[in-house]
Amino acid sequence: SAPLMRSIVPLIFLLFWVPGIVYGYLSGGYSKTKDIIDGMSKSMGDMSYYIVMAFFCALFIDAFSKSNIGVLIALKGADYLQAMDLPGQVTIVGIIILTAFVNLMVGSASAKWALISPIFVPMLMGLGISPDLTQAAYRVGDSVSNIITPLMPYFPLVVVFCQRYVKKTGIGTLVSVMLPYSIVFLISWTIFLLIYWYLGIPLGLQATYEYVM
Repeated sequence: SAPLMRSIVPLIFLLFWVPGIVYGYLSGGYSKTKDIIDGMSKSMGDMSYYIVMAFFCALFIDAFSKSNIGVLIALKGADYLQAMDLPGQVTIVGIIILTAFVNLMVGSASAKWALISPIFVPMLMGLGISPDLTQAAYRVGDSVSNIITPLMPYFPLVVVFCQRYVKKTGIGTLVSVMLPYSIVFLISWTIFLLIYWYLGIPLGLQATYEYVM
């Protein structure tokens, strides 16, 4: 409710608009006010693909969220992991994989954590694993599949940026290009986390790996 935060959009607009106009006149790119309008129109023209894609993506995301399919998969997957009663290291890997999979259907990181943390945290505390390590595993899984899910809010924008260099880029193109990177990141960051755990390298200030009741 702070006045500054409520005015952040027009402030950002002025912050870029005023220097842009000054630079345009000083560099000789603008000679009359019509040049400013033409420049802004051209920039918005490049965003037309993004606006159309964002519209339909928003409809799909809204319909998908109301279906609660992602919520169901997250909760059932967490219950399944709990029922398997695996060793701590295997459970951590399972949480990473489950989170990466759920991330394909639930884009919001906070929403996913709100869904599965009430199950994951107590379950792993019972296995002697601290909530710090649980959240670290969650963050690994949450981060690796962001770029391959169309449900990510910024996915259409990434597609538009890619089209500046490859005109035929679409959703499938971006996913197919980034999928190997997601797999490599998933494997490497999981290994890094397990190595950190094995060596006892702190995850952060006062963060622990073990939970003692």
